[in-house]
Amino acid sequence: MKKLLLSLLLLVGLVGVSALAQTAAEPKEPTLEQRIADLEAYMNNGARTPDVASKVAGPGPGHNAWQMVSTALVLFMTLPGLALFYGGLVRKKNVLSVLAQCLGIACMVTPLWWVCGYSLSFAGSGPFIGDLTNAFFNGVEPGNVGAGYHWISDSMWAMFQLTFAIITPALIVGAIAERMKFTAIMAFVLVWMFVVYFPLAHMVWSVNGFMCGALNPKATIKALDFAGGTVVHMSSGWSALVLCMILGKRLGFGKEPMPPHSMVFCMVGTGMLWVGWYGFNAGSALGADAIASNAFTTTTLAAAEWLLRGKPSVLGFCSGIVAGLVVITPACGFVTSTSAVIMGVLAGVIPFVAVTYLKKMLGYDDALDTFGVHGVGGTLGALLTGVFADEKVNSVVAGVKEGLVMSQIKAIVVTMVLSIVATAIIAYIIKWVIGLRPTPEQENQGLDIVDHNEEGYSSV
Repeated sequence: MKKLLLSLLLLVGLVGVSALAQTAAEPKEPTLEQRIADLEAYMNNGARTPDVASKVAGPGPGHNAWQMVSTALVLFMTLPGLALFYGGLVRKKNVLSVLAQCLGIACMVTPLWWVCGYSLSFAGSGPFIGDLTNAFFNGVEPGNVGAGYHWISDSMWAMFQLTFAIITPALIVGAIAERMKFTAIMAFVLVWMFVVYFPLAHMVWSVNGFMCGALNPKATIKALDFAGGTVVHMSSGWSALVLCMILGKRLGFGKEPMPPHSMVFCMVGTGMLWVGWYGFNAGSALGADAIASNAFTTTTLAAAEWLLRGKPSVLGFCSGIVAGLVVITPACGFVTSTSAVIMGVLAGVIPFVAVTYLKKMLGYDDALDTFGVHGVGGTLGALLTGVFADEKVNSVVAGVKEGLVMSQIKAIVVTMVLSIVATAIIAYIIKWVIGLRPTPEQENQGLDIVDHNEEGYSSV
């Protein structure tokens, strides 16, 4: 009888402990004050009330809607924006090759992001690269929040970052246009994503990142990059310079004219890039809040054109607009409108000097000025972020303001070294394995026919 009683008491005790554990694990029912605080947090795009069963536990409709629009806008930048911008600048015998390269990169990076790219960029606790915790989007659920920010869906965060991963290697295409085999480009981008992009995205934007001053209080380099000055523009721009130098000049470069075949395409592509850039920059606020509005404003004001000659050329307008957008990208959520105007003016001057004089002086063939605009512009923007970042615009700045210029310089150096060294190694390996260039006869014929057996324009 005693044994039976002891057994019953033990059973009751276990049930009680289990119930207590379950109660402790379950969030408390919110009070009216906590529900109001939750709504205020949503309106301000702030942190949710902790340890409380929120009545709006999933993504906040307004903020999530802006994130969906921003994601579509950033994809719009590559397809068709960048494709048309670059496509118009090449000769007509190579227009389809540029379009195919942009399409091919988008189609390759998308499943790669699902398989492991997202996880390597944002999962894990290491400072330099993530792990495979979220491989195949494991744990990335549409109804969950917190992976990116408080009120946006984890799925939308992953998709938003995918569009950045697509456009970054596509920018490199501009430097090597008209003279690199399609298979070589695809092979290069595939390896480059693992060696350059995924580590940089993790270092700069992951909560554990080596250079993530905004989110990681233990970051070794407390740098700021709101929307991709180092991760996107510097990495692609410096890689583009190295790759075009290893590849060599186009046949006839400097000896025969190679004018853009369609400034109409170029202008339309520029307009699409400008519109899409609002998703790129304002979307990086991860919600429809005041910081997003500031990024929207500074992005517009910095889209600058520098007029040197008497007549304003459409190509000059297009290049100036893109340069301004590149320079403001890392700073757009941290600087005032006045600072954005100053950055826009500098964006019109310094990349112009790089495109016009530096390229001629050093003799490299950066076909569509990817390095001059994105490499130089991205570097300039990263540096000026340290100069102009203002805690009145974004409270994040206050915690890293001291020594920020030096932190930005360190982040610039790390990005340059990684991009340059990795690109050189990858390029020489691919050159040895499958070759980088078509034959001179094929290059003269044009890559549209050689690589794709199609023509952009019918001769009939």
